[in-house]
Amino acid sequence: MAGHHETRVGAITRIGAVDIAWESFGDPDHPAILLIAGLGTQMIRWTGAFCRALAARGWRVIRFDNRDTGCSSHLDHYPPPDMGALIRALGAGQRPDLPYTLHDMANDAAGLLDALGIGRAHVVGRSMGGMIAQILASEYGHRVRSLTSIMSGTGNPTVAGPAPDVLGLLLGPAPDPAIDPEGFLAHGLAFARRIAGTGQPFDPATHRALMLDELRRGRAPGGTARQLAAMVDAGDRRSRLAGITAPSLVVHGTDDPLIPPAAGRDTAAAIPGAILLEIEGLGHDLPPWVHGRVVAAIHRVAVIGEG
Repeated sequence: MAGHHETRVGAITRIGAVDIAWESFGDPDHPAILLIAGLGTQMIRWTGAFCRALAARGWRVIRFDNRDTGCSSHLDHYPPPDMGALIRALGAGQRPDLPYTLHDMANDAAGLLDALGIGRAHVVGRSMGGMIAQILASEYGHRVRSLTSIMSGTGNPTVAGPAPDVLGLLLGPAPDPAIDPEGFLAHGLAFARRIAGTGQPFDPATHRALMLDELRRGRAPGGTARQLAAMVDAGDRRSRLAGITAPSLVVHGTDDPLIPPAAGRDTAAAIPGAILLEIEGLGHDLPPWVHGRVVAAIHRVAVIGEG
């Protein structure tokens, strides 16, 4: 039907103990692609243009706010974790007591599919969302038709981590937007610029607008720290990834300073038969200049998964 892919609905749905905000693009009768967002970011990082481009290829595209972000439940009754204590506990082989784990976040995603009456979906995740997507594909294989892991890693401790200055920008305290909105935006823009890559000039106006949209939708100040603790706790997934049977795609930028390209190669090596797409000049971001290539690649692996 002409224009049918413009259909867009959204809601907040209770999944277990949390409310999950979601939106769907495209024909609800089409096969589903579930988009999972990254650390501390909201579903609108999967931009409307990106979602519509995927939907136009014949998919129902669903994006959602992870717990502790945006319009989903904020778990502010848990204090932000002490990252130093967490890392020491893990180093000593202890299981730290966390507000939640990446497996809990994967359960949220599976629960959302249940609530929407979707038995199996194509799962696409970026950064932390890629880790959650990997868990879905390895632990809930019967629910996942295809996997796309974008700018993510396996938790392999031997793969190089973020550039030190990038880690400093990520973990450094941001000004409170209620007190110093311009300082908050400047802090976020400095980080976005540092991780953007060299493929195209950085677009501060677009990033600024996106950060303002996220502020308007809802900010969980401790949410990023709680999600980061879940990521640190997740450990090395390679042995589990070896059991993935869904057709899989790994997308990574050659300029990613936060999760370096070696992590993408390691992910592709860990998943049987995975296709690796490295994009020259792409950083830790999905700017409009790569949408066409990434949408086409997701579509190709999803078509294989439908077969």
